[in-house]
Amino acid sequence: MKVQLKGGRVIDPANGIDGQHDVFLAAGKIVGVGQAPADFHANKVVDVSGLVVAPGLVDLSARLREPGQEYKATLESEMAAAMAGGVTSLVCPPDTDPVLDEPGLVEMLKFRARNLNQAHVYPLGALTVGLKGEVLTEMAELTDAGCVGFSQANAPVVDSQILMRAMQYAQTFGFTVWLRPEDPYLGKGGVAASGAVASRLGLSGVPVISETVRLHTIFELMRMVGGRVHLCRLSSAEGIALVRQAKAEGLNVTCDVNVHHTALTDVDIGYFDPQMRLVPPLRSGRDRDAIVAGLIDGTIDAICSDHTPVDDDEKLLPFAEASPGATGLELLLSLVLRWAAEHRIPLPQALARITADPARVLNLPLGTLSVGAAADLCVFDPTATWKVEARQLKSQGKNSPFLGYEMPGRVRMTIVGGHIAFGAH
Repeated sequence: MKVQLKGGRVIDPANGIDGQHDVFLAAGKIVGVGQAPADFHANKVVDVSGLVVAPGLVDLSARLREPGQEYKATLESEMAAAMAGGVTSLVCPPDTDPVLDEPGLVEMLKFRARNLNQAHVYPLGALTVGLKGEVLTEMAELTDAGCVGFSQANAPVVDSQILMRAMQYAQTFGFTVWLRPEDPYLGKGGVAASGAVASRLGLSGVPVISETVRLHTIFELMRMVGGRVHLCRLSSAEGIALVRQAKAEGLNVTCDVNVHHTALTDVDIGYFDPQMRLVPPLRSGRDRDAIVAGLIDGTIDAICSDHTPVDDDEKLLPFAEASPGATGLELLLSLVLRWAAEHRIPLPQALARITADPARVLNLPLGTLSVGAAADLCVFDPTATWKVEARQLKSQGKNSPFLGYEMPGRVRMTIVGGHIAFGAH
């Protein structure tokens, strides 16, 4: 199938392209931007005038809830959500049921996802068996099965010696360890960020020091062991400052933030709104400003959705008892556009944080419109708006802090491997 996307504004941060060009696709690849190959004759011409043609979004954290938690979401529902959000590649954490600590489970997930012919799924393997923080998994076998890194998701490794051994094992084979920096004791039982808001509401707090103490531990281990670490969901000004120092020092570290933390603060909890219950918790305006600054100067490498579909019954509980998490695949692009507009960030720079930059974290040839690259594209209308309504969301998880909000930017078409998976047919 040869497709010509005609008359759109092509933005490809990886190659510094921002201008009106036609894009030509054939045999699942991008074969031309601006100029067609000599022998190209399109089977399908799609007029995308007035729309932005960008690489498909790359999301560094999206829970698909399979295997084992299909009552919260299914692979089919969440893949449909990814397509509606323009997300063509996503990383899924290992905290499924059973945990992704066996090659067979990883292969089954990859097989199921491949058969749906929608978003590319890149699983993270469990760092320790059962995510219990006690016994290391067979990382080499899990990598052969398709894992792109190793993570504990939100489960801690309490024993620092085990964490050190895991980092040594990973470093030996060139694997990346993905860690969410939170001390297992300092933040234990906390449901909101420590501070005036949590105190006023009588909610148990997660102090900033729980993030910084863990970061110090990780960086000390990296200085001794070496290796590569990706830090998941930074949330505090102090934490971002430590990462900035570590990068300046030359440590091989990357990091991301949850897109919700670019827009919301602990004040948005309001009167105990369980939709605002996230992990890590929403922090102060000062922390949000530091996240924005870190994204602008490149300290923070990527923005992810941290897509976490939750069963309705688990959200309709008092704040402290409600399951944390928000649906994010369908809101990622809109929230990034909102953030860019609010802070006057050029569109190519904003899109880089959800295309080329997360692809660089993964060290995979994604998030680009280079000739020869896979034809994974997101075509969206930057001027259109849409209202976030539970019944309109494709995801089985209808949990979002932005229900009822008007959002900028509407995905008109998602193309995966040259196949139009969503939108214009």
